[in-house]
Amino acid sequence: MSVHNENIKKISTKALLEMKDKGEKISMLTAYDYSMASIIDQAGMDVILVGDSAGNVMAGYSSTIPVTLDQMIYHAQCVVRGVKRAHVVIDMPFGSYQCDESEAVRAAVRIIKESGADSVKIEGGEEFAGTIKKIINAGVPVMGHLGLMPQSINKYGSYALRAKDDAEAQKLISDAHKLQDIGCYSLVLEKIPAVLAKQVAESLDIPVIGIGAGGGVDGQVLVMHDMLGINNGFSPKFLRKYANLFDEITKAVGSYISDVKSSSFPNESEQY
Repeated sequence: MSVHNENIKKISTKALLEMKDKGEKISMLTAYDYSMASIIDQAGMDVILVGDSAGNVMAGYSSTIPVTLDQMIYHAQCVVRGVKRAHVVIDMPFGSYQCDESEAVRAAVRIIKESGADSVKIEGGEEFAGTIKKIINAGVPVMGHLGLMPQSINKYGSYALRAKDDAEAQKLISDAHKLQDIGCYSLVLEKIPAVLAKQVAESLDIPVIGIGAGGGVDGQVLVMHDMLGINNGFSPKFLRKYANLFDEITKAVGSYISDVKSSSFPNESEQY
């Protein structure tokens, strides 16, 4: 059974800040379609992320980089239709904000206007501060994202732990404070040392959500396909699988095939 505040009818950025102030951990999970978003929302999820991880788990790409703005808006529209309570945040895809500030503002506004989502998420720190500031000034709330940034995978060359050395750790700390200062309402830290993540979370007023960043942050996020065991080929150290739907679905589909082949489906009670 989920544990959440029934008195909150819709999770706002203000509600998330209040959760941090009260020491209430924030639950966050990805979704990409109406049906799963509806189930996750009814279970009591605080934040639903329409991640550009859709490129991996929905489209079969090897990275998030090919995902387009139109694809993100489509997935966002599907998710928003299924959500009543959770705060819905949408990843701004690669190429939608890196090149031109005005183009980035238009993309962010388009996401919110066409999908009805609550906010957007942007990867990067100081280098995108000007762009993020303009998006916030345009009325679009922004969640930051530091540490391992999947849209920069071609630069990194791997999905290895980030901010292990002092220089990168200090930049991450500086970037985190910069993002708070320019108005980001929250921050995701991905795959960094737990001690560093805890230090950042304790030094900021805004909520810090971790993925592979230990338990000292203000909340956790996972990819829905990973934690439900649908994507059975992905098992990093930080992932806890709460189900094994790959095996369950495979078994169910196998049973259906067998019943069709043997003519036991449909039976007399399943016909008109």
